[in-house]
Amino acid sequence: MKKRLLGSIKQELPAIGLGCMGLSEFYGPPMQQNAAIKLLHEATELGVVHFDTAEMYGIGGANETLLGEAFADRRDRVFIATKFGPTRDFKTGEFTGINGSSQNCRRAVEGSLKRLRVDVIDLYYLHRVDPKTPIEETVGTMAELVGEGKVRAIGLSEASGDTIRRAAKIHSISAVQSEYSIFSRDIEADVIPACLEVGASLVAYSPLGRGMLTGRFKTSTLGEGDWRLTTPRFQGEAYTANVMLVDEIEAIARSNSCTPAQVALAWVLSRGEHVMAITGTTKLENLKSNLGTYGLELSNDELATLNALANRVKGDRYDKWGMASING
Repeated sequence: MKKRLLGSIKQELPAIGLGCMGLSEFYGPPMQQNAAIKLLHEATELGVVHFDTAEMYGIGGANETLLGEAFADRRDRVFIATKFGPTRDFKTGEFTGINGSSQNCRRAVEGSLKRLRVDVIDLYYLHRVDPKTPIEETVGTMAELVGEGKVRAIGLSEASGDTIRRAAKIHSISAVQSEYSIFSRDIEADVIPACLEVGASLVAYSPLGRGMLTGRFKTSTLGEGDWRLTTPRFQGEAYTANVMLVDEIEAIARSNSCTPAQVALAWVLSRGEHVMAITGTTKLENLKSNLGTYGLELSNDELATLNALANRVKGDRYDKWGMASING
């Protein structure tokens, strides 16, 4: 099992963690609570330590509440990351904006602490940068939370290189979470260099391209209510073209007697010791397969083949609103 040190706090964590969003929303109906808790417990038994959630995952903070229930008896075995910034109506789930103000930060952290049933959050992210609030104000308040013992480390999500550098002047930034995969490499020009400059780990979410890199969409389709159907990358001719690119990942998988998902994860982890990945799944079989990546090392020729794919991908990774909220 590969382990890596998280940013300035030097917390040693397995390189692959579990993104928990899909347990509660966005990729179809939420899992039944008992089944979700069972999966989370099985993940800890398999050696998963790093679990990622957010205030906005599930109506009324449902995902945080789920993790609070699941980990109440094993807090010392897990590293919990959560996020704030995007706001929703807690009853209807309607998205109402992004709020990085000091007031909202303090409101959000108290709710997260309560739902997670913890005294301190291991890693607290600004989920999306609020263009109306200077990053210095937001991070300044987050730094106060560290001083008060409510938060151990600070992170940013989908922030620009300039924002990362400005934030780090206020308080050390331990992690930057961004989408990063064989198909999504736009952060390499600016965000990753900034992470290296300030000593922040890159936590790669959607390292499997929201499932596309696994090859599953050659034989299955997305169900009704799946959020991915709103993204250009999963629509029309772009979708067809992108699925075809997975052929090259599958060829490498066959030559290594592994799965395409393992190839995709191995590529992400090959990008440097500062990179960690969080994968999302609702199935124990998939989780076990993802963790099997630790034994895979790709050759230079294989990496070169994979490196060439990003420029051939069709469509943005988010809709118009989503694209406007990244690189903040």
